[in-house]
Amino acid sequence: MTELSLLELRDRLDSGEWTSRRAVEFYLARIEKHDPQLRSVIETNSDALAIADALDLERANGQIRGPLHGIPILLKENIDTGDKMQTTAGSLALEGHIARRDAFLVEQLRKAGAVILGKTNLSEWANFRSPRSTSGWSSRGGQCRNPYALDRSPCGSSSGSGAAVAANFAAAAVGTETDGSVVCPSQTNGIVGLKPTLGLVSRSGIIPIAHSQDTAGPMTRTVMDAAILLGAMTGFDERDAATGRLKETVETDYTRFLDKNGLNGARIGVSRNFIGPDERVKRVFEQAIEVIKGLGAEIIDPANVDNEEKYSKSELEVLLYEFQADVDAYLAEHLNIKLRSMKEIVAYNKQERARVMPFFGQEYMEQAIKKGPLTQKKYLAALEKDVRLSRKGIDDVLAAHKLDALIAPTGGPAWTIDLVNGDHHVAGGFSTAAAVAGYPHITVPMGYVFGLPVGLSFFGPAWSDGRMLKFAYAFEQATLVRKPPQFLPTVDLSAPETSW
Repeated sequence: MTELSLLELRDRLDSGEWTSRRAVEFYLARIEKHDPQLRSVIETNSDALAIADALDLERANGQIRGPLHGIPILLKENIDTGDKMQTTAGSLALEGHIARRDAFLVEQLRKAGAVILGKTNLSEWANFRSPRSTSGWSSRGGQCRNPYALDRSPCGSSSGSGAAVAANFAAAAVGTETDGSVVCPSQTNGIVGLKPTLGLVSRSGIIPIAHSQDTAGPMTRTVMDAAILLGAMTGFDERDAATGRLKETVETDYTRFLDKNGLNGARIGVSRNFIGPDERVKRVFEQAIEVIKGLGAEIIDPANVDNEEKYSKSELEVLLYEFQADVDAYLAEHLNIKLRSMKEIVAYNKQERARVMPFFGQEYMEQAIKKGPLTQKKYLAALEKDVRLSRKGIDDVLAAHKLDALIAPTGGPAWTIDLVNGDHHVAGGFSTAAAVAGYPHITVPMGYVFGLPVGLSFFGPAWSDGRMLKFAYAFEQATLVRKPPQFLPTVDLSAPETSW
């Protein structure tokens, strides 16, 4: 029961075996029992049972809203909900903030019938407060932990969403990513995570870092579930110009792309420059390549993506400029928030240093408030450089080898939580090029290192989300490597060094 996929739960609701109330009660009981160890859920929805009852009544009367009717979903706590729950990005600076309306993606989820079960913990300010941060820590929610080994990091910034889905606290969750914040916690917690093409999911109603890279995405236990959730989230939003392409045509059924034979005949490039120094991850990755070959794909190896080192500094520059501008714009839309600018948030954090900054500071915020408006030449030049080089790096290798997609390890096994020194994950893994380019990137469970999950990334050109889901689904169905977490206090060193 605890490993029910979203699709399996939907089948039980459709057959009458379960009710939405039963599903909500089941997940709330699991959260109450297990989340004190994880601190992955920052707040549950006090109206969840009443919403479930109303949806059960609709179902009894033959009214089905959509593919998520009666299904409990968790949201990262930087996503607005027009209910009783707070939206603070994990910060005490915004504590008590109740949004007046749902984020557009939440409106879409409710139209599809979802029960918003609660909100998940996150790395405070989506892990863009300090370069010395500890992933999964927020001043409002405390330290989130990895359910595979409780002394290990859940990765940031959608840490609570990743840990909660892995621990089966909801059928699925929504995370957000600027660079790695959907895919890293997904791979580190042994689940599927999709960072969509920028503009496929509306950004309105989400506490931002940077509009040129921010997007929300599904975090689920299966690729099928990711496809279902993505279809329910998308849509044209007049408040977000990036969704303009969806005004004419919106794909609402990504499950139609899924095919167990989806890799047969595909040309897949191996981006070896993202493997990193961990030989154990490399061994698991080599096994994954052999699986993909066995599924009928033509492997082009190597097919390295260039240019990333050329825009690492300009990416940070863009993020700092947009962080201040976008947060200030968000605050301007929410008049109930007492602090009216990032400068005031920085001052508040200094005043409340003992509670807000007991382990690490706010260097990124302090750098951001020194930046000027988004009309400055320095910002515009950095943005142009980022977009041009990141897209060129991916586009060129795809074109040169006539590839359908590229693969790389998403990252390495989870590192130990260290509030003194901050994160210290091993180098290697993929996220930045697709994040800066605004291209789709999906991670799927690939294997384990001493029982800690590692993921496989598929990525490709803009608007190829359905194709990436197809490839990830074919790999997933051929391997079925996901194992539920056991909430171990630490890593079991008697486990195999690498395993499927």
